[in-house]
Amino acid sequence: MTTNDPPAAQPDGLELLEQAGQAGSWQWLDRSDSEPALLRWTPALARLLQWDAAESPPWRHPCDLLASECRGDLLALMHSATCDGDALELETLALTAGGKKLPARLLLRCRATAGGLLWQGVLQDRSEHRQRQQQDLREQMQLSTTLASLTAAFATMTPDGRLSYLNPPACRLLERQAWQLLGRRLWHELDETSGHALRLKVQQALDSGQGSEFEVYALTLDKWLELRLYPFDEGLALYIDDVSQRHRTQEQLLLLRTCIARLNDVVYITEKRADQGLRIVFVNEAFSRLTGYSAHDVLGQHPRLLHGPLTQASELARISHGLRRRQAVRSELIHYRKDGQTFWLELEVVPVDEPVGGSAHWVAVGRDITARKAQEEVIEHLAFHDPLTGLPNRQLLLVRLQQALVQAAAGARIGALLFIDLDHFKLLNDTLGHDRGDELLQQVAARLRACVREGDTVARLGGDEFVVVMHELADRPALATERARQAATLILRTLGQPYELAGQPHHGTCSIGITLLRDHENTLPELLKQADLAMYQAKAAGRNALCFFDPHMQAAALAKAALTSALRQALHEQQFVLHYQPQVLANGQVIGVEALLRWRLPTGELRGPDSFIAQAEESGLILPLGQWVIEQACRQLALWADQPHLRWLTLSVNVSTRQFLQPNFVEQVLQAVARHGVHAQQIELEITESLLAIDLEGTIARMRLLRQAGLDLAIDDFGMGYSALSCLKHMPLQRLKIDRSFVTDMAGDPRDAAIARTIVQLAHNLGLHVTAEGVETAEQLQLLSDAGCRVFQGFLFSPALPLEQLEAFVKEAAVVTL
Repeated sequence: MTTNDPPAAQPDGLELLEQAGQAGSWQWLDRSDSEPALLRWTPALARLLQWDAAESPPWRHPCDLLASECRGDLLALMHSATCDGDALELETLALTAGGKKLPARLLLRCRATAGGLLWQGVLQDRSEHRQRQQQDLREQMQLSTTLASLTAAFATMTPDGRLSYLNPPACRLLERQAWQLLGRRLWHELDETSGHALRLKVQQALDSGQGSEFEVYALTLDKWLELRLYPFDEGLALYIDDVSQRHRTQEQLLLLRTCIARLNDVVYITEKRADQGLRIVFVNEAFSRLTGYSAHDVLGQHPRLLHGPLTQASELARISHGLRRRQAVRSELIHYRKDGQTFWLELEVVPVDEPVGGSAHWVAVGRDITARKAQEEVIEHLAFHDPLTGLPNRQLLLVRLQQALVQAAAGARIGALLFIDLDHFKLLNDTLGHDRGDELLQQVAARLRACVREGDTVARLGGDEFVVVMHELADRPALATERARQAATLILRTLGQPYELAGQPHHGTCSIGITLLRDHENTLPELLKQADLAMYQAKAAGRNALCFFDPHMQAAALAKAALTSALRQALHEQQFVLHYQPQVLANGQVIGVEALLRWRLPTGELRGPDSFIAQAEESGLILPLGQWVIEQACRQLALWADQPHLRWLTLSVNVSTRQFLQPNFVEQVLQAVARHGVHAQQIELEITESLLAIDLEGTIARMRLLRQAGLDLAIDDFGMGYSALSCLKHMPLQRLKIDRSFVTDMAGDPRDAAIARTIVQLAHNLGLHVTAEGVETAEQLQLLSDAGCRVFQGFLFSPALPLEQLEAFVKEAAVVTL
């Protein structure tokens, strides 16, 4: 058969097979001789390649059936074929009558025959298969692209748990390359030692055909992973999420919650939503322990559940203001327990964050400071109250007094300030002891509280001084004065009632000074000073009295203050000098002198002691001033010791009561004597008779010490009525000095003359010397001499002289020793 021969006859059933397989057959006999090869084909092949039955295809070689680019593949296949009858397969492109390329499958078999090599071939149409294959490829590419573009980690597994696909996020999450993971079982990649739990989860998903979600700890990765399994025909689809941060957060929250629950500090969290008020959403165990409320009791409740009548409204308002502004607020607030008891909570409320989703949260941390508050109250009470009487002290008094002034100014109503001092309280302390004195002060405090109105203040300044502040007595000064007088009179009467001290009755009185509170012209210290001045005026009036402040008192007080300041400066600048008044016999012979203090002002004016000694006593300046006089007297005696006509003089020095009562007075005198090296016998100390009424035993003890040291002692101004005659026999005295008031009127008043004679006779009977002061006339001298007095002092002989004049005066007289 030549190449132009018609197709070969078809075996039985071949046409049906070709139709079913969309194929066509051909045979090609490659002769071994020089005869041309024969190619035969079936009609089905011609139809397949779209040749008309009337046409004869130009096929001479099997390669003619194929597109030119595929012919080399066929030749290579034929070249490699063997004659064992095994079929060879080639995917290729057939060439249609119209020149189109048809996807085809070529099956080829070679068999040796007597006529040569017989090639049998079947060409099958693969267009639909190729289309399906391309569609599958496109779908697969789309799926791969979709899976690769997922940000979530995604993988697939075969039914036996082997990884069959992983997208890039899955590879990054599992920290491997895809080729390292494909074909590996997932549980081996997550846990090198054991994957039993994960394997069970996978098998359950496969068996049930239902999705599953769970978390596993990947030991090899040190991560917590969330796995979501979804079964499909070829295995399981797997989504993987790294939830390690969530686990760490949960662990931290658990730790935090446990810590908060175990804290001793109270912690509760509140929430406020747009559609609800503030409510409690969390409390710790300390909250329940302290308040008595369980979490069930308070969750969902408003924090006002913990508040009550004593809770400070101002603090609550401040906290609310801070909550609205989302600011942290610190407060000390009174809370109420479930049983109604109160306690103090030091509370700090802090906003958690900005409101999200219409809700806002605050964390409140509180510490129980009830014990501290109680201690503070005790400390505050001690700081503002007198520990003995429980009354307000000076500090609290000034606060209350300021409030009274503000009220007086705001309401135009006048108040009053009462300054109360107990009469002779020091005498009670000295005689009965300080315990009885404290007991009296406590009873006085109780009586004063009973005398005033509610809202008035009773305070203790210290010692036996009390103050009463009376608020809003009246709007007119006259009426306020009368009401203050009535209140003070009630206090006088009440404090004048008998007391019982240690089972013994005691009678006491008080003196009251009053000033009105009507404006802000005076400072608080000035008001207290006014009332104090008025009180001293009441004492001067005889005690157990009341006195209202008068501006003249203020002027006198200012004058005293100015004098005190001037005296202090005078001491500092040594403005004081001593003058000396001779002490003589009736014939004019000088036996001694009395040192008298003078104050020489910078202007040259010379002031006598009557102008300043009283204020020096009151201010306490008498102590340094008296010490200076003793020092000057000793110094002068030391200077006279080198002058024959002066060395035998005695020198008398006046000693104030306050100075003599100083515990170290005797020591100061003896030190001055020793320091200047003078004879103690030449010094005579003159004390006042009033000293004997204050501390008789102490006075006698000091006098004996001074006498043992050689000093002479005299009572000045004797006869003024303080000393008991029985005391004189116990006192180591050497001299009595008759007060000048008796000497002055001796000639005109027989009673004064009788008193002077009696004093002289008493002194002689007790073995004492007598000196008469203030002798100014010869008649006075004669009467005193007739009475037996031998030593005189007064202007009849000489006034007090400056040092130079005194030395000249003595030099002219004969100096004798008594």
